[in-house]
Amino acid sequence: MAEAAPRMRLDKWLFFARITKTRSLAAQLIVDGFVRVNGQRVLQPAKGVGPGQTLTIALEREVIVLEILHCGTRRGPFPEASQLYRRVDGQNTAQTPSSARND
Repeated sequence: MAEAAPRMRLDKWLFFARITKTRSLAAQLIVDGFVRVNGQRVLQPAKGVGPGQTLTIALEREVIVLEILHCGTRRGPFPEASQLYRRVDGQNTAQTPSSARND
């Protein structure tokens, strides 16, 4: 039997990838309708996501489009978290998304 592709909750993935500062903020972003998975609006933080899926996230100052490369095992430092995704909107991954910056 083939092994299933790794999947995790969308809110947890956003938190592990350092898109949001807390998991609660990630869940609120999803419930408020600011996150799309493969072009479809998602309103449930428990939606399963995995490698190969595309996320469109409307943040306060920008809209970012990410391809999920890996499911994380923890919320690590930014260099580790940035390995979980690839930006497909033409921006550089060397910068933290604006919602995750410490002002």
